[in-house]
Amino acid sequence: MLRAGNRGTRVPNFASIWEGVADAVPDAVAAAHGFDSHSWKEFEDRSARVAAAIDVAGIGHDDKVGLYLYNGFEYEEAQFAAFKQRAVPCNVNYRYLADELAYLLTNADAKALFFDVTLADRVAEVRDRCPDLQLMIQVGGGELLDGAVHYDDLLAAHEPAPRIERSGDDLWFLYTGGTTGNPKAVMWPHAELQKSAEAFYRPLGQPVPTTVETAVAAAVELHERNRTTRVLAGAPLMHGTSGIVSMQVLMTGGAVATLPSRSFDAKELWEVVAHHRLTMLAIVGEAFSRPMLEELDRAKAAGDPHDLSSLFQIMSSGVMWSKESKTRFLEHKKLTLLDTLGSSESPGQGSQLTKGDADQAKTATFELGDTTVVITDDGRIVEPGSGERGRLANRGVVPLGYFKDEKKTAETFPTINGVRYSIPGDYATVETDGTITLLGRGSVSINSGGEKIYPEEVEEALKSHPDVIDCNVVGLPDERWGQTVNAVLSLEDGAEISDDDLITHARTRIAAYKTPKRILRVESVLRGPNGKADYTWAKKTAEEITGIS
Repeated sequence: MLRAGNRGTRVPNFASIWEGVADAVPDAVAAAHGFDSHSWKEFEDRSARVAAAIDVAGIGHDDKVGLYLYNGFEYEEAQFAAFKQRAVPCNVNYRYLADELAYLLTNADAKALFFDVTLADRVAEVRDRCPDLQLMIQVGGGELLDGAVHYDDLLAAHEPAPRIERSGDDLWFLYTGGTTGNPKAVMWPHAELQKSAEAFYRPLGQPVPTTVETAVAAAVELHERNRTTRVLAGAPLMHGTSGIVSMQVLMTGGAVATLPSRSFDAKELWEVVAHHRLTMLAIVGEAFSRPMLEELDRAKAAGDPHDLSSLFQIMSSGVMWSKESKTRFLEHKKLTLLDTLGSSESPGQGSQLTKGDADQAKTATFELGDTTVVITDDGRIVEPGSGERGRLANRGVVPLGYFKDEKKTAETFPTINGVRYSIPGDYATVETDGTITLLGRGSVSINSGGEKIYPEEVEEALKSHPDVIDCNVVGLPDERWGQTVNAVLSLEDGAEISDDDLITHARTRIAAYKTPKRILRVESVLRGPNGKADYTWAKKTAEEITGIS
């Protein structure tokens, strides 16, 4: 049964919107994990009980709550619960070891921590180093960490917390590792982050709602017209792509599905898509695409193809998504493929849309968003077609800044000619037609003979070869040139291609001075759980292979 609320003027806050959606479409699916699912009524009720528990512990407005969890119902419920109490949920990378974990929790002044049972030993190592930590909630069975409480016991022990008034200025923290230094928390107000949900309201022909009541009414209308989004968050929810998309989908009354396997299983992914009749996939480039395509090909060849009938769109963000992979997806079904360019500090900088036509597919070429420009290091807007390089700058959706880092905030979110921009550091060129070519982050650029070389540009040239699975490019010191370009890459099994042939192939895509001096082969290229390049690992690997440091 659908029950739309009255229109009003309450400010948009994720928790308040989700509560309204739960009241309006209580029996619709809100969350799925593997082949299990929870309705909106169950999602709201469970989250409200967790909210009551953190309230009893004295955790409320602006207090930080760490989520040291794998994908699952508990991640989204804990986040919803924190929002309910106007607390600030913080993503915590589940690969972090003791020192990294202790740094993040103390940096955040975290008062509560939800953690998976398999990570309990790491929590035990650091809790005495985190003086603000007063509540630890363990997810999963097994022996309970001393001083912690079981998540399921907490649910059973509390009645749902009463609903309260909240603000669109309440915060969500997105910790980003970036390319150098310790992780930093990007401070996102709810109302600001919601602005980037425009695409989800396009079927209604309306802008992003600006009140709780209008957001709930839009969600009801999407349900009535059978246009709600049911998304698979392929990457970890602690990654920005999955984290942001999942909140926006829930804002529109949709459903968010996650995979239970701790390592990526493409067969499982396609089975979950069919089981829950998912309409959209959110993935991270080639690391997901290649095994997904291999599984589609395998099933089709076996005469038992996967059911893709419900699927309309695949969205990728964060890393390169090749034309070749896009074309292969379209051979299985005419889909809309959305290749987005963004970051933790600036979602929606650009996009490349392919609507069922393989001729539209491109690699690493994007159209600028309406609120994005390219700005030189000295603050000038780049003239399209000039060939001049600059950094992508977005004025449309801008966070408050970095928590406890005023210097970096001023650098990344400057005001230029009276306009505040988000400039994370991605270099690009812009053509006369408004398309941009991404070059990479300046913080990991390579200076060879006075020429600045961007790793991502070289990586894309090498990964366009069919034998290359993955690649990271790093600089190593050189007496003559200052630095040289080195490619740490992995190849398809049985590939018989020489280093010279790989370099020659790269020269068909980029200038000769940018091509690698060395090809350094590894069994697999290490990436973070969010699919992004781990340049620290790549540089260390290159130093170990070459003996140069």
